[in-house]
Amino acid sequence: MEIIGYILAILIGVSLGLVGSGGSILTVPVLLYFFGIDAVSATAYSLFIVGLTSVVGSFTYFKNNLVNIKTAIVFGIPSILAVYLTRAWIVPSIPDHIFTIQAFEMDKNMLLLVIFALLMILASYSMIKPSKAKQTDIKEVQKFNYPLIFIEGAVVGTLTGLVGAGGGFLIIPALVLLSKLPMKEAVGTSLVIIASKSLIGFLGEKNIATMDWNLLLLVSAFAIVGIFIGSIIAKKIDGNKLKPAFGWFVLVMGIYILIKETIFK
Repeated sequence: MEIIGYILAILIGVSLGLVGSGGSILTVPVLLYFFGIDAVSATAYSLFIVGLTSVVGSFTYFKNNLVNIKTAIVFGIPSILAVYLTRAWIVPSIPDHIFTIQAFEMDKNMLLLVIFALLMILASYSMIKPSKAKQTDIKEVQKFNYPLIFIEGAVVGTLTGLVGAGGGFLIIPALVLLSKLPMKEAVGTSLVIIASKSLIGFLGEKNIATMDWNLLLLVSAFAIVGIFIGSIIAKKIDGNKLKPAFGWFVLVMGIYILIKETIFK
């Protein structure tokens, strides 16, 4: 199972290298089902893995001048604050037992996994459906819609804090539509935002010292290898052509987690 987990860790990186989003949504299921990590810890581990992998993935975009620093700051500040506060205060304050209805019991782990599964289904829809964001590399004059960007950043940050996914599938369309960035620049900027908020959110954890750092660094290393593979493939194949197929895979995974954790628990 662990060998399959490491192979899937490479796939996480490949997805990030190809389309700049989507891969991180697989990190929690991989940790959960292939490495036996509980849901709360898996969301914390995911923040580190996704953050470190996104740092490496953003280097190429920095080198090609495809990162908009101003946009990363405007979108990133509310997102970083939200993810840090969520990991430091909201997640620890969620009670272990939520409610019981007859034989059905909702606990903290199940709640986080249900939210995560619903996010996976939402992410898959955005991957399968053709994007309304203009696929252009022409730079437009930036006009920041600050209220919308602040709200979107805070929402994405909160979701990242809860479930440990980067949220690139939400960030990239927002950067194109709300910040008028060309698609490639939106992908590069998204990776910087994901890296910043994930790693800073990880610092909000109270049990960092007791984590399995060997596992964390090993899974991160495999995901980073995947980023390089994805970047090489991206030069030969348009990542957006593979996005719908990956979206269907994420959809199946989301439905599987939802059913397994609620019906067949």
